[in-house]
Amino acid sequence: MAIRGGQPKVNRWGAFGRIPASTLESDALSADLKRRGFRFVGTTICYAFMQAIGMVNDHLVDCFRYEQLQSLRIAHPK
Repeated sequence: MAIRGGQPKVNRWGAFGRIPASTLESDALSADLKRRGFRFVGTTICYAFMQAIGMVNDHLVDCFRYEQLQSLRIAHPK
């Protein structure tokens, strides 16, 4: 499963209620891990993992970390 050519997916959420609990990518990751014999890897857990390791930037646009992460992405492109 390729995610955006090695770059994090950057979302532009304006409110917590808009952030999804899962995505098509986390669904695919969950299904692949289950196929390989992993357990307790539902789509929501996979999406939380994707957020935690930086595959997805789900900081709200008015959060200070959103701009910091954007600056790092621009300064150090792959």
